[in-house]
Amino acid sequence: MILDAKIPEGPIEKRWQNHRFNLKLVNPANKRRHHILVVGTGLAGSSAAASLAELGYRVTTICYHESPRRAHSIAAQGGINAPKNYPNDGDSIYRLFYDTVKGGDYRSREANVYRLAEISNNIIDQCVAQGVPFARDYAGMLDNRSFGGAQVSRTFYARGQTGQQLLLGAYQALSRQIAECTVQYWPRREMLDLVLIEGQARGIVARDLVTGRIESHAADAVILATGGYSNVFFLSTNAKMCNATAIWRAHKRGALFANPCFTQIHPTCIPLSSDHQSKLTLMSESLRNDGRIWVPKTAGDMRPPNGIPEDERDYYLERLYPSFGNLVPRDVASRRAKEMCDKGYGVGATKLAVYLDFTETIERNGKEWVAEKYGNLFDMYQQITGENAYEAPMRIYPAAHYTMGGLWVDYNLMSNIPGLYVIGEANFSDHGANRLGASALMQGLADGYFIIPYTIGDYLAGTGRKPVDTSHAAFKDAERGATAMTDRLMSIRGRKPVDEIHKAFGRVMWEYCGMGRSESGLKAALERIPEMREEFWREAIVPGKPDDFNQELEKAHRLADFLELGELMVRDALHREESCGGHFREEYQTAENEALRNDDKFSYAAAWEFKGVGEPAELHKEPLTFEYVKPSQRSYK
Repeated sequence: MILDAKIPEGPIEKRWQNHRFNLKLVNPANKRRHHILVVGTGLAGSSAAASLAELGYRVTTICYHESPRRAHSIAAQGGINAPKNYPNDGDSIYRLFYDTVKGGDYRSREANVYRLAEISNNIIDQCVAQGVPFARDYAGMLDNRSFGGAQVSRTFYARGQTGQQLLLGAYQALSRQIAECTVQYWPRREMLDLVLIEGQARGIVARDLVTGRIESHAADAVILATGGYSNVFFLSTNAKMCNATAIWRAHKRGALFANPCFTQIHPTCIPLSSDHQSKLTLMSESLRNDGRIWVPKTAGDMRPPNGIPEDERDYYLERLYPSFGNLVPRDVASRRAKEMCDKGYGVGATKLAVYLDFTETIERNGKEWVAEKYGNLFDMYQQITGENAYEAPMRIYPAAHYTMGGLWVDYNLMSNIPGLYVIGEANFSDHGANRLGASALMQGLADGYFIIPYTIGDYLAGTGRKPVDTSHAAFKDAERGATAMTDRLMSIRGRKPVDEIHKAFGRVMWEYCGMGRSESGLKAALERIPEMREEFWREAIVPGKPDDFNQELEKAHRLADFLELGELMVRDALHREESCGGHFREEYQTAENEALRNDDKFSYAAAWEFKGVGEPAELHKEPLTFEYVKPSQRSYK
């Protein structure tokens, strides 16, 4: 299989502009003849559906919530990047491009990243026009703050609820189109299969989560905007309904899955306090702007944090990385926190935490200043832990967060399956081996508002698609397959709840394919995961009925996919004999314990082709070339 990324020629700053001009267009009268199906209604999905409908296409969108407002995009707290250079501190499109390629540890496509940086300025203008209440300075101008991996202030924010405010902007645009009947909206549905006709994506099969009915939706093209797969670890910062089913079922239909082992660990999360927890809670990376991270200099120091004098504290990020300090990228900050805890310097009851301290900032600027910028985060921390972070430091520890891997797409955001587009976190395209903070919202809205409306027209303007509807045999076959899968899950007569099996599986994934990975650990995981998959199909219990509202059945569908995806993640991590970004193979590190890449052997996107459950996937490589940002050992000192 030849992977053609369709990257345009020419100077990088002109590629997107020239490419748009060369794309085929669909004239306004013809757009209403084309039907596009959008799966997912987070930032990427809602913005895409609203934009395409505004252009005149007929759009259907499905969502597994009752409202798009519940998409996990609302959980993004800290901000969205754009190089407006309002602070006049030296920012530019090129600098954002450079920081993003470097932050991804040179495992992303230059052309995609430059386009993302270029478009990001338009996103801010779009969102301000929608009424998104970005923070403003005393003069009324849009405010900025810093984020990890950058030495400039380019992050626009709305206190600690930026994702929610951006999603409301996209939701109102989508709602307008729903009211105009240009978008048909189906809530409480979950995609279970992709339907291919003559090799092209022509629709999906979904389950009505309220009635249990299996139904089909036909279209001329399908867009997957279904987010990431960090819940493979069971404990993550993701909402519990976040899953991999849509992209995994598309993968089993032939869509290549790229870089599945590239998962991000976020350094600023509330630590695990009980074995009964079902998820972890993120504390925004923006807190690292004004909070200082430290541990006691003496291992096992049990004194309360306010009782430890300043000269007995180790502000280890400031010590190790004097240039970036507490604002090093997420992968670096996470590894250093784990390292400190592993050496016995951890704090709290579990010793798996470090301090995030605002004492100095409160003394300098006052509590009201901190509350104005971060108040809702401090409130959330107190509600969860019962502790007042204005009076004593927060305790934080790394947790599974974002996934850089996803379905392989070309420059047009189309997968290797014609007519199947993948946007936002569901694709692999922009972040390489590590995502910089405040770039997830940027990618989701860039894909939805400013890229897919152009590139999907190029496909729809082509010839060769016959009109189809859900009476086609391919839809009936897919419906039978989805029904058979559901019946098989319901027929398991075990004794273990799905969550119990998922939790045990998540421990295996975290232990062997989490923050630290090794050849021996990954091989042990490859032995254990098939056993756990067999245990699931033998020992799980799925109560209730298939033709009813049944959340245990939903969990079972998702865990069945995670048990297969997890094996691919481990195989991908094992084959990549290097460390890069969030993929840290313990055998491959510098003398200073930093990630050690092998550019000669692994400077490529690893795109895997499904060959059967339990069978090794086939590897296809998309070579990565770097004309503008030359690979080097990342340094944030």
